[in-house]
Amino acid sequence: MIYKTEYNSPLGILSMASDGENLIGVWLCGQKYFEAAIDEIPKKNDNLKIFNKTKNWLNSYFKGEKPQISELQLAPKGSDFRQKVWKILCQIPYGKTITYKEIADKISPTMSAQAVGGAVGHNPISIIIPCHRVLGANGNLTGYAGGIENKIWLLKHENVDIPLIYK
Repeated sequence: MIYKTEYNSPLGILSMASDGENLIGVWLCGQKYFEAAIDEIPKKNDNLKIFNKTKNWLNSYFKGEKPQISELQLAPKGSDFRQKVWKILCQIPYGKTITYKEIADKISPTMSAQAVGGAVGHNPISIIIPCHRVLGANGNLTGYAGGIENKIWLLKHENVDIPLIYK
């Protein structure tokens, strides 16, 4: 059984999904690949323990605090390759960024940045698994499934020095 709830954030409504124990998704409403990790009709449940913990985590985050990803039980659904990429994303500290190429190099010397981009774009746990901290070559801002304006907002919220043309 998959459960669903919503959270009102400064970026708009976030949709959350859980298998009852773990968080399997957090999406900005209307984002690319919205609720793609859900393969059944979810049951609404606003009071699951994992949802309450996630809402508290998000409250902390949006207040400018730096809650740890390890505070939440995450179980994103994806291939082994995507899991590797998402694990690397979880290691990016607050206020820091990494490029798609740097992630590719961590996986294999022959890995393409484009393949990494596909995995980053399909991250089902937005904000918490910080795919917004990934930049293109030379530190350029690139696409974000939740919209480039939300990526900019998140990076500014974390005090990341983003390219001048986007400030």
